[in-house]
Amino acid sequence: MPARSAWHGCHVYRSEPAPLPEPLPFPIADSHTHFDLVDVFGSEEELPTPAPDAPEVLARLAEAEAAGVARVVQVGTDVASSGWAAALADADARVLAAAALHPNEAPRLADLDAALSAIDELAALPRVAALGETGLDYFRTDEAGRAAQQRSFRAHIEIAKRRGKTLVIHDRDAHEDVLSILDAEGAPDRVVLHCFSGDFAFAKECARRGFFMSFAGNVTFKNAQNLRDAASAAPAELVLVETDAPFMAPIPVRGYRNHPALVNYTARFLAEYLERDLEAWCERLWRNTEAAFGDW
Repeated sequence: MPARSAWHGCHVYRSEPAPLPEPLPFPIADSHTHFDLVDVFGSEEELPTPAPDAPEVLARLAEAEAAGVARVVQVGTDVASSGWAAALADADARVLAAAALHPNEAPRLADLDAALSAIDELAALPRVAALGETGLDYFRTDEAGRAAQQRSFRAHIEIAKRRGKTLVIHDRDAHEDVLSILDAEGAPDRVVLHCFSGDFAFAKECARRGFFMSFAGNVTFKNAQNLRDAASAAPAELVLVETDAPFMAPIPVRGYRNHPALVNYTARFLAEYLERDLEAWCERLWRNTEAAFGDW
């Protein structure tokens, strides 16, 4: 297995914990997190994966609940982390799992078919609500690896439809091909564009197809006006929020290691930017997450 942080690059975080936000007036969900990476400090070295009931995992879940983030979706990026996600979801009613091969994993696998078969088996489990994160990443994968990414993406689409699961998409510098493959294959009933990275026009195309758009902490960054434009284009009923923890903590805690409690800040930011009543906005986000992933 490659270094667990390799598909996101190297990150260095502040050593102290981020200040926790005031509780939200209505609970919400973190639609995309990686609890198996809670100990990542920016090293590319292999780090031990915590047990699903490890103290650091339970502490993060408790902090999330205290901040008004009552539910999370734990997302896999390879067979091992997808199995871990399924185990966490089985162990804790606050968690649903997503299982998949991250697009950057596909070109590195010696036996892609065997890995896809293992993901298919995990997708049959009732607490695995989604196939994700799959998709395309043209930022880290060159032309030679794109065929494997596309084959893997098509296979995940087929599994999601056959198993009746939500499809969670990682899309980096590949907007046109993501939509063209979904159109050609036929999208599942529920599709989530995780860590939405498109602009106003791309958000309109996703909305036209009924795809959920999940906004992460980077929507709060000063240089991310394109993401805020996209959020303004997204129908309220198709918006989700996420951490993609431990990455991309939002303003005002940028630079800290992210975790689900901190999606509170992203929800507050979007409510203010979109001029929404915070309590009504949080209730809307809760309903949207259940529409996307089902009932916890």
